[in-house]
Amino acid sequence: MIKLFVGLGNPGPDYEWTRHNAGFWWLDEVGRALKAPLVMDKSYHGLVARTSVGGQTVWLLKPQTFMNLCGKSVATLARFFKIAPEEILVAHDELDIVPGEAKLKLGGSHAGHNGLRDIHAQLGTDAYWRLRLGVGHPGDKSEVVNWVLKKPSLDHRVAIDQSIERALKALPHLLAGEMDKATMLVHTSKPPRPKPPRPEKPAKPDEATPQTNC
Repeated sequence: MIKLFVGLGNPGPDYEWTRHNAGFWWLDEVGRALKAPLVMDKSYHGLVARTSVGGQTVWLLKPQTFMNLCGKSVATLARFFKIAPEEILVAHDELDIVPGEAKLKLGGSHAGHNGLRDIHAQLGTDAYWRLRLGVGHPGDKSEVVNWVLKKPSLDHRVAIDQSIERALKALPHLLAGEMDKATMLVHTSKPPRPKPPRPEKPAKPDEATPQTNC
């Protein structure tokens, strides 16, 4: 089962609604679902909540270091409470997935994500779960930093929120260690193609624009 849920983001109002904070958005919803408000705990360098589900202690964590140092927060809490890497789930923004989709994954590369890179280094392993929340790619590698540190468009924000809502439905399975069932709920199909606009109906003879003599 997952004993430590981590949401990645940058602290402060300047970053609150940026794409890079999608992990924070999801963890906030987990906190509401579990009725577990997060409070600052300097010992773990982040906002922390502790609750109990089925007699098992569950932790929520939003590191308040900046993204590239968040591994310190995750590793400190995990080691102190003897939480194994495979009992950790990290929710984060994912460039390679379109807004509206999410994927659940165990292990693998950090793919250049600075938060995951630091967690890899601090835990000494990549064998932890990730909830990859799609925020889309700007299409140009040189624009990536700018992209993740900006607010998504309204359409993209709505789509991201929908993926967060769907991923939240997997929470009972994540808590029970039913990762196959959780994966089936989290993984979403590609959004449907927009319907082509309907062709305009030809005007009826009596509705035609009258001709005027010059």
